[in-house]
Amino acid sequence: MNLAELFNDFITLIYPRYCLACTNGLIKGEEILCSRCIHELPRTNFHLIQENSVFRRLYGRLPIHSGTAFLHFHKKGIVQRLMHEFKYRNRPDIGRVLGSVYAWDLEKSGFSGYFEAILPVPLHPDKQKKRGYNQSDEFAKGLGERLQKPVLSNVLLRTKPTETQTRKTKLKRWQNVEDVFTVKDAEQVSGKKLLLVDDVITTGATLEACGKVLLEVGCSQLSVAGIAYAAE
Repeated sequence: MNLAELFNDFITLIYPRYCLACTNGLIKGEEILCSRCIHELPRTNFHLIQENSVFRRLYGRLPIHSGTAFLHFHKKGIVQRLMHEFKYRNRPDIGRVLGSVYAWDLEKSGFSGYFEAILPVPLHPDKQKKRGYNQSDEFAKGLGERLQKPVLSNVLLRTKPTETQTRKTKLKRWQNVEDVFTVKDAEQVSGKKLLLVDDVITTGATLEACGKVLLEVGCSQLSVAGIAYAAE
């Protein structure tokens, strides 16, 4: 055991780490969630079903090849708690861990063969500066590191600040994000198979707005993924 490992073990004794779901102590090698809670996460398994809820939600609106989401989002459930910690409690590590766990599922199923690069849905620069990170980007990086796929974090841009989508109707959500995205460098996406990544997929309005500009500049095949899927 090297000096760094000894130091980390010492810190853990003084400041024990706890699972964000069940609050039990984490053992060496566990991050954010204990192994039991990772196993019990409410997975959608959408990556195993072509015409799943994400695909159907965007059908007729955005010509995607495939759509998926890692987890089911339920009010007051474990996923809502994780997302709250992730977005508002300065825990970008949650996104990285969830992305890494989901990448394992996507790789086993062959879903990862549908794309060459990953693009996160962008935040407006002012909001990202305030929060300190983009939650979709952290999830994308977790996926990319495990799958060894490039993450194009600065290609898709949000040019206008928008209000939160929470509590908006489907029409208002679309109007809120219409014409707010642009592609900075079309050469990086032209002719490529891409995976567009968001945090929570609800109406799909944000994915639709982002996806349209990617297809307009020559993306050859578009798939989408979210950390979680919320039924309307």
